[in-house]
Amino acid sequence: MHATLPLLKSSDFPAMSRRRLDTLQVNLGYRCNQACLHCHVNAGPTRTEEMTREIVDVVIAFVRASRVGLVDITGGAPELNPHFRLLVDAIRNQDVRVLDRCNLTILEEPGQDDLAEFLASRSVEITASLPCYLEENVNRQRGAGVFDASIRALRKLNALGYGRAESGLLLNLVFNPQGPVLPPAQASLEQAYRDELGGRYGIVFNRLLTLANMPINRYGSTLVSKGQFQGYMQLLRTSFRAENLDQVMCRSLISVDWQGWVYDCDFNQMLGLPLALRGRKRVRLADLLQTDLTGNPIAVADHCYGCTAGQGSSCGGALSA
Repeated sequence: MHATLPLLKSSDFPAMSRRRLDTLQVNLGYRCNQACLHCHVNAGPTRTEEMTREIVDVVIAFVRASRVGLVDITGGAPELNPHFRLLVDAIRNQDVRVLDRCNLTILEEPGQDDLAEFLASRSVEITASLPCYLEENVNRQRGAGVFDASIRALRKLNALGYGRAESGLLLNLVFNPQGPVLPPAQASLEQAYRDELGGRYGIVFNRLLTLANMPINRYGSTLVSKGQFQGYMQLLRTSFRAENLDQVMCRSLISVDWQGWVYDCDFNQMLGLPLALRGRKRVRLADLLQTDLTGNPIAVADHCYGCTAGQGSSCGGALSA
């Protein structure tokens, strides 16, 4: 696989600093039951990295000490970590919101028969990958049979109340472009998703989040192999909008990897660009239990243009209309 960090590190991206922390994003490991072409984590069935119970306990202690409002759990497929449910229960017992970044097909994996019911009973918010409402496009990007499995999973979640306004169970879907282009306008695409998924399959959801593909790991390597990397970076740079800098997720989020190391965002984690603090080149989450990160500089490189191009892109979708 082609390394993309050397192509991104020399950058003129504007300097940024942190505001008050409100979100802790936790990567429980890189093992996944899928191996999607656009995956910036390079996750897949053969990955073995996963967070231990010891680090999970540090996460729980940090949530208690920091009083963050949201814990965003991701992977890989985070549900494959044996401590996933323990972590969810511990955080919900602190009355803190939990978001599960779910690939939907995990609901059909052996041992996960009651996963949907577990998530609903704990009022866990679900952000689910569904990069298109057309079967051919989803299967091309995520693998044969993934679309049908995703539809079955969405119907199961809907039956439990997910995506229905009156239930309070949030179900958001995530769109990623098929190629090296920016996502279309989020609002109009969301309506198309509602029309297609509702009309054909009776599926409902709360919001659609549009995310730009990041030129790192598996996707970045694919761009390099096809001779499209520089063209895509030029698109991101020329589409830069300064107003998006105010809302990028790294202002108020930190990302912790399976070993407990801390990063300014999930993308920096995948590039190995750690959060630096007071002369220390990298820190563990355990080192931050009594630390206020407000004002700390954010590590940036050229991939940051992916979050600020066009309508902007973050873990919460578009940043501007």
